[in-house]
Amino acid sequence: MNWFRIFFLSSILCAQSVEPIPGSRNQAERLEWFRDLGFGMFIHWTLDSQLGLEISHSMVGASEDYLKRYVEELPKSFNPYKFNPADWARLAKLAGMKYVVFTSKHHNGFAMFRTATTPFNIMRTPFGRDISGELISAFRNAGLAPGFYFSPDDFWWLRENRIPLQRHIPAVSPENNPGLLKHDQAQVREIMTNYGDIDIMFFDGPWNGLRELAWEINPKTVVTRGGIATPEQFVPGVALDGPWESCITMGNSWPYKPTNENYKSGTELISLLVETRAKGGNLLLNVGPTGDGEIPEEQRRRLEEIALWMFVNGEAIYGVRPWVVTNEKGVWFTRKKGTNTVYAIVKEKERWKYGEWKEIALKSVKATPNTRISVLGQNDEVLEYQPTVKPKSSFRQQGDTLILRAMHAQRLYTNRQWPNPIVIKLENVEAALEPPKIETTTNFAANLISLGGAASVDVFFEYQDVTGFDLTERPSNWIALPKQTVSKPGTVQTKAPALQPGHQYEFRPVVEHPLLQLYGPTKSFRAAN
Repeated sequence: MNWFRIFFLSSILCAQSVEPIPGSRNQAERLEWFRDLGFGMFIHWTLDSQLGLEISHSMVGASEDYLKRYVEELPKSFNPYKFNPADWARLAKLAGMKYVVFTSKHHNGFAMFRTATTPFNIMRTPFGRDISGELISAFRNAGLAPGFYFSPDDFWWLRENRIPLQRHIPAVSPENNPGLLKHDQAQVREIMTNYGDIDIMFFDGPWNGLRELAWEINPKTVVTRGGIATPEQFVPGVALDGPWESCITMGNSWPYKPTNENYKSGTELISLLVETRAKGGNLLLNVGPTGDGEIPEEQRRRLEEIALWMFVNGEAIYGVRPWVVTNEKGVWFTRKKGTNTVYAIVKEKERWKYGEWKEIALKSVKATPNTRISVLGQNDEVLEYQPTVKPKSSFRQQGDTLILRAMHAQRLYTNRQWPNPIVIKLENVEAALEPPKIETTTNFAANLISLGGAASVDVFFEYQDVTGFDLTERPSNWIALPKQTVSKPGTVQTKAPALQPGHQYEFRPVVEHPLLQLYGPTKSFRAAN
């Protein structure tokens, strides 16, 4: 099986399971270490950040005149004189991030590190310093695990060797260009040996011959892309067993985009972190520094909002695994690894007001004689300026329903208008149900294995056209087909919709249980011509 097919299969794997990618030598104990981290900083940065370009990709399909200016002129003006890696590391740590993944080399081939392999590198710019070395040192000193992104694709090398610039086709892969593979291997050896132990490597492209080298240099390195599932710009619809990592931008773009950018709010980013952890994955949240070496203010503000939430609630994010269900409507769950402690993360659309009692009914959790509950960050004893109010959390088991009663009693904003999730910690509890189970079989058909204790569930299928999208990126334009009410396990199928001949599609089944909505594994197919 060639690299292209393995890479394609891994993109489908992202959406349906996390079985090891063939040939992975990630150590089991190191994968557990990685899963416990939960939250990392992705940094997309290279010399074209000066122009607010889509990183690297403007070279594909470009005129020779454009390429000449890109390769020869852009390095002459790249001088990120405001670069302060200690400040970046401080901000990442404050936001609760535990590791960093930095673009040592993106597809353009520009090395953001000292190298003997190419003149197209950071040392040949007015800046003239080893950015990668300084950044890795700063993050390591701050206690964050160091990691590198590395692109096996190299547009500089292809141009030097008069090969048309492209990605995801065999003609440009290192597998079919021994000189490119040798070039890449030399660079991987440099970044893996010049900066101390590198904990994480992310190979964005044909990784064969490179991930093996990384493991030979440091067997404890966790290879993410190339070793585990790394869905890009989406979170899988179901909780997955085993390690995986979702790579998400704050706005629409990976690099710095000075205009026409649409940022997610801090609340939306916190919600993505909660959902990713509830489903068993890590969130690798991206920043895109400016050409002069600063993290944009819009991105800093969002990291600082996340920092406050994590300062209060980080316990529900680190060292956790999925609960028996990901969520019950607007209440999401994580479970402290190896314990009977569950975190109910309340992120309902309606804001939980300061000083307000709330009763939350749960069906997936059952109390025991030793159950205790509390709200993270508050002492459950004092509501400011109201000495007669005792905001003590309590619970009662009412048949098959566990009812929590709690107050939001910690003032985090001056105006008391805190918009982000409140977390209730449940100690010494048990699972109260098994969720429904469904497996995808053939196109627009699935096997409903279990109804999750419900008398009936609604099942329907969603599909989307993914033609032309990057292999690990998804449009998330799902189109729902009509629902069916199902009262017993068995095959569920629906008539296929009208599809564009030759287009690539994905589809998945959806189960609407009385308590939650659950997605079956996503599968991909090409419509017949």
